[in-house]
Amino acid sequence: MDLVEDTVPWIHALRCRWLTPYGWPKGGFPGPQGPYYCGAGTGKVFARDPIEAHYRACLYAGINISGINANVGPCEGISMGDHSWMARYLVTRVAEMWGIKVSFHPKPLQGDWNGAGCHTNYSTKEMRERGGLKKIEAAVEKLAKKHAEHIQVYGEDNHMRLTGKHETGQISSFSWGVADRGASIRIPWHVGQGYGYLEDRRPASNIDPDCVTGIIVETTILN
Repeated sequence: MDLVEDTVPWIHALRCRWLTPYGWPKGGFPGPQGPYYCGAGTGKVFARDPIEAHYRACLYAGINISGINANVGPCEGISMGDHSWMARYLVTRVAEMWGIKVSFHPKPLQGDWNGAGCHTNYSTKEMRERGGLKKIEAAVEKLAKKHAEHIQVYGEDNHMRLTGKHETGQISSFSWGVADRGASIRIPWHVGQGYGYLEDRRPASNIDPDCVTGIIVETTILN
C-alpha cells in the first residue's frame, strides 16, 4: 500500500451472512424473499437483537463499522481487512449467546433467496473529487479486463451465488451500470451524477478482505 499512499484509497465492505435456524419454520424452509428482505415488523424480520448486539460490540471494540449489515469502513487501504476480520469474529461470538450458527458461504442453501456477498465500495481521492466519475469509469474499464483474476480471489463456491439472479451478475461475464444491482460493478445513482465511489458486487461473504483490497488496488492503480 505504500506505493499507492498518495491516491488515498478507501474501502468499505458489507459482509452479509446467514443465521440459522433463527426464525425458520419447523420442518421446512422460509418462503421466497420479499416480505422479510430489508423489511421491518414481527413475522417479517428475525434476529434483530443479535444483529444489533453485534453492531454495538463492534462500536465498543473500536471497529470502524457503519451499519448493522456488518458494514465495515470506509477504511483507508489495507486497514479494512483488520476491521473486517474482527467484525467477523465478533458476529460468531455474539451469535453463541442466542444459539445461532453463522455461515459465510455464498449460497449455503439453494432457493429463491439472495446469497451472501461482501459488496465492496471503493474509491480514490480523485474519484471523490468533482469530475471523479471519469476516474471511476477508467477504473471500471481496468476491472473488466481482469475479471477472471478477480473471481479467483472473490470467494469459494461463488459460482453458486453469481448466477445472474437475485441481484447478481453472471460469474462468467463482466457488466456494469448506474444503479444496476444485477451488474458486476454498480455505480450508485448519485455517483452517476458526478463523483464518489464504485461498488464491486462480485465478492462473496467468505472472502479474505486483504486479498480483495489488494487486487482491487493493484488492478485500478498499479496496472
